[in-house]
Amino acid sequence: MAVIGIMDSGVGGLSVFREIRKVLPDESYIYYADNANCPYGDKTPEFIKDRLDAITRHFIDKGAEAMVLACNTATSAAIEYLRKSYSIPFVGMEPAVKPAALGTRSGVIGVLATAGTLKGSKYLNTKGRFEDHVKIIEHVGKGFVELVEKGILSGTEAESTVRVSLAPLLEAGADRIVLGCTHYPFLLETLKKVASDLGYQDVRFIDPAPAVAARLVQVMTENKIGTRDTHPEISFEASGDAGVLKDFFYAFAGI
Repeated sequence: MAVIGIMDSGVGGLSVFREIRKVLPDESYIYYADNANCPYGDKTPEFIKDRLDAITRHFIDKGAEAMVLACNTATSAAIEYLRKSYSIPFVGMEPAVKPAALGTRSGVIGVLATAGTLKGSKYLNTKGRFEDHVKIIEHVGKGFVELVEKGILSGTEAESTVRVSLAPLLEAGADRIVLGCTHYPFLLETLKKVASDLGYQDVRFIDPAPAVAARLVQVMTENKIGTRDTHPEISFEASGDAGVLKDFFYAFAGI
């Protein structure tokens, strides 16, 4: 039985898992949240590599033949190290700067992400390819991860928190906003509402999750992975409280 391992620092990676199951509904999955150490945005690369080492070994012990880093910060900090250290294929998050740059009309794009992602080489390399052609404005989504982990996706608290980080990007003229953390798509409706309330109805938010799912399909085909199980299984595990994962999945991310 083929198993795909999917990890994130918490529930945010379920936004990626949601898209993966749309294109690969017949595979078995282990979703692991390192929520005892969430958020990753303020952790050192060395700490994240150590955690990914342990999680990868755990997945392999459980039969995983491919692994998705459904976390931008983890991808930036550890994916190259993991690819050199293990034989299974890894799929990570790719900063969606390219589609934002190609789609902007104002010539300004915004990036909402964690501090770790914005400092990471993967994002900086991607940014470097486009910053001569468009103006790129960045902001840490302060408090976004914590909102999603608590299941607060709308309402006054969510709107006030989102407004603080989103408003500077809109005021700078950004008409495309890259969601650079897998937690952030769960706040999409609140992001849209806040943008509209501030008078920016035409702004578009870009979620990279569908592209990651498509890349996983390609990687599995290239590596001849996948059994199309008759009875696919989904397992939710965590370094902290695992109970919230299943509830969150079926409430907000299930298909």
